[in-house]
Amino acid sequence: MSDEVFRAVARELGDGFPPENVLYPVNARLRASYPDGLTIADIIDVFLDDSAVGVRTALTSRLRQWDAESVETWVGSTVPQSPERRARIYDLLGLPVDAHAEMDAHFPREGGPVVIAAQQPWDPWYTSERRREHDFYWRAYKRVLADKNWDETTIGKLDIATTEVVHRLADPTRPEPYQSKGLVVGYVQSGKTANFSGVVAKAIDAGYRLVIVLTGTIEILRSQTQRRLDMELVGRQNISAGVDDDYANDEDWRNRNFLEHEIDPNKTNEIPAIRRLTTSTFDYKSLLAGLSALHFETVDQSLPLNDPKNLYPSNIRIAVVKKNVSSLKKLVADLKKVPTELDQIPALIIDDEADQASVNTIDPKKMKTEQIERTAINGQIAEILGLLKRAQYIGYTATPFANVFVDPEDSVNVFPSDFIVSLERPGPYMGGADFHDLDDLEDDDKTPANSNQKAYVRDLRAECDEDRSAEQLRALDSFVLTGAIKLFRESKGARPYRHHTMLVHESVKQTEHDAVANDFKALWKSAGYSQAKSLSRLEKLWAEDFAVVSAARGSELANPSSFGVLEEFIGAAYDRISEGTSPVIVVNGAAEKDYNQDSLDFQERGVWKILVGGTKLSRGFTVEGLTITYYTRRTGQADTLMQMGRWFGFRPGYRDLVRLFIGRTVGGPAGADYDMYKAFEAIVRDEQEFRNELTRFSGVNEKGEPWVTPRDVPPMVFQQLPWLRPTARNKMFNADLVYRGMGGESFSFTMQPPRGDGSINARHFDAVAPLLKSLGEIGSFNFVDKDDVSRSFTARYGIVPAHVVLAAVDRFEWANGWDFGPHREALSTAIESGLLEDFAVLLPYPKSREPIEIKGWHEKLPIVNRKRQEREYRTGFTGTAVRERDAIEHIAGSPKKNGGPLAGALHRKTRGALILVFANDPASRQLKRAQAGPVDSRDFATLFSYALPHAAEPLGRIGFRVRQSGTGAIVDAN
Repeated sequence: MSDEVFRAVARELGDGFPPENVLYPVNARLRASYPDGLTIADIIDVFLDDSAVGVRTALTSRLRQWDAESVETWVGSTVPQSPERRARIYDLLGLPVDAHAEMDAHFPREGGPVVIAAQQPWDPWYTSERRREHDFYWRAYKRVLADKNWDETTIGKLDIATTEVVHRLADPTRPEPYQSKGLVVGYVQSGKTANFSGVVAKAIDAGYRLVIVLTGTIEILRSQTQRRLDMELVGRQNISAGVDDDYANDEDWRNRNFLEHEIDPNKTNEIPAIRRLTTSTFDYKSLLAGLSALHFETVDQSLPLNDPKNLYPSNIRIAVVKKNVSSLKKLVADLKKVPTELDQIPALIIDDEADQASVNTIDPKKMKTEQIERTAINGQIAEILGLLKRAQYIGYTATPFANVFVDPEDSVNVFPSDFIVSLERPGPYMGGADFHDLDDLEDDDKTPANSNQKAYVRDLRAECDEDRSAEQLRALDSFVLTGAIKLFRESKGARPYRHHTMLVHESVKQTEHDAVANDFKALWKSAGYSQAKSLSRLEKLWAEDFAVVSAARGSELANPSSFGVLEEFIGAAYDRISEGTSPVIVVNGAAEKDYNQDSLDFQERGVWKILVGGTKLSRGFTVEGLTITYYTRRTGQADTLMQMGRWFGFRPGYRDLVRLFIGRTVGGPAGADYDMYKAFEAIVRDEQEFRNELTRFSGVNEKGEPWVTPRDVPPMVFQQLPWLRPTARNKMFNADLVYRGMGGESFSFTMQPPRGDGSINARHFDAVAPLLKSLGEIGSFNFVDKDDVSRSFTARYGIVPAHVVLAAVDRFEWANGWDFGPHREALSTAIESGLLEDFAVLLPYPKSREPIEIKGWHEKLPIVNRKRQEREYRTGFTGTAVRERDAIEHIAGSPKKNGGPLAGALHRKTRGALILVFANDPASRQLKRAQAGPVDSRDFATLFSYALPHAAEPLGRIGFRVRQSGTGAIVDAN
């Protein structure tokens, strides 16, 4: 096909328009050159032609938008991101059914954010037409992202995610006020600021005229957020129109790196300008004589501000305020004096790190009066919401547990009663799962190529001061060495590494920060980096660690062929880190002046330093260029611990150099030791399961009703470690889960009590004896591994009546804090209703390990290694048969899984499937592998996963008993 055809087709794929038959308008454009016209087969050939780059780019972008669309009438009854939606799109484009499969292969569905939402009391308003009419600030923000080298796909996904949020807010021109409250759940250090910046851009385009961004509780974070918004959204013209010159000494301002709008909003009536109520150097102050800054302009004073005639010409006010009682009280006081009627002002409140300080932590059961008592900051936020009837509240967090436990009946609280949006994990992001091996590799099989732990994690197990100093020196050596490798890469054409940092986080106490900083300062002086004596030590570290990992994980990057090539850059790295008064910066203190340190101004100049701190560097604040982390602090809350994971984030050009030095024997109460790496792994798994639950129950059922609403979410929060609560006790007041059934999907039941004397293990083995006696067949089943390669495994199997399986699992004992009841309720209900008659029970046999003789049992059985949580909090295992679940889900009728021909043959409409696994669990944890036998049944645990028949719960169902307003009713989320 010619370029003329390509251009004609691409023009019919315009941004923001619905899918329509493409053949007729294309032929109209090509009438002169192609009088006989193209056929629909020709159009499909153009879509699939790799040389038609413009067409493929445009079609990919449009399909992404159309797949996600949720408000336009053309979608009919189809659900976003579904196969039915894609088929609908093809039909509207005029593509025949026989072309759909090939189109899907070339343009696969990309997925999108997961949404849990209540039904909204209005018709859709944020339509594509509305978006096209007002998009000045969104287009400007997209241009900024493109200049930062964001690719079209990433920007497109942000477009979809931000639209998903904005269309769930109330229409700012709506006659009746409505407060929509929502929560956006991201990942730690994963770009949540980019998302809420996009939401703000779209919201002010849509008509919101007062924007309040609540940051964390420290000035360093507020200032960082203010600058980011100023640089990427507010823009030079809007900043220059004000009276403040807070960026006079800013390197990016002087180099004109701040956004410059294509049209100066201050010189036209067509585009609203933005007026800043705060600056990068000053939090919110009482306006006093300048109160007119909050007086909104109107064209027709006979109409309210929210009328479109007044709203769109009116300028925007934006305030970035930290969650400080004094600052918020000043804002509240000024709002009460605003000349404009407050109930006419469409306002948007963005609460960054929404689980910190914003939540009301007064237990409702302890309230003595009808007046709800509130923590100080929550009280100020509640007052702002009470004043601004048109205010929309959106919380942003990576650790949502505190927010979803808020009392949903408290109408002025911050419970996300209207929506929860769970963002996708960004492609290049390096998060919790990237530091752990969640597929349970055997230790002996781990290499830097297949094990995240081997590649990026280094244990801290010091038992004396000498060992501790040696571990600190290795971390410090790693910091210097990675700095040298970055400079080497720069010499080979890599983009400059402006920042290179190391974080030391051992305590929350300021006095201990000083001691740790002094340790590292002394170590820096004695390490000898400016002398030849350090080279042999660094060469050994490079050869044993960084050269190996970079070869496995960073082969596409420039890497030195030998240590000799790297030597010249070690001195340069040492010099960069030594610049200034000290290579170490302490970041703490009760006074804000302690954080306004020139040496920690990531914006003003490059920072190559070792940062020692605690809370001030553990939430929200982005540590730029973080490469080496030395972490040994313990905490008892999962959300607090996750927020300390500053090593999560984007690591362009140095992902292979990242190292986490983490305490494996950190002291705790009563002399107990805690493994912080295992603690992080547990919360990574809990978080993953929570997100999986949101995914399973997002969307609507066949009646068009939500499967679950935000108030149903709290019971979905899981907890593996008994000492590590999801959030603080004073934030957990609501929620009981009473029913959980998901047809065709497996669930692993690994939450077993501590081993103790092994008697529980023995009782569990005795419980499954009737199941084992029924496994009379041997066969081969299939599964797809993490590389999408189909593999097989051998298992003994048999068919067992469902009531026998129920009797067996009823004998199992579970860890404190975990309830098998909701699963049992689904199991027994399916049996009683005749939807579950029997189970196919599988016992996989590992290829690399022979079965072992069991004391008191008539045959040998396979025993595998599974990780049990260590020491006194050993309350369960990390998984059962992860890879083999494809087979039982296929047997149970899942349309998405293929367990091979035998699995297909075993499928029955009323048949579930179960996998048994026996895991080595000796009294001494030093015995990593099961002995040759005979083995006592006390020394291995019985684990299982099962899947209910798909036909029993094809859509999934969970039931809740929520604690609200004294009721005890079960909310059935079907």
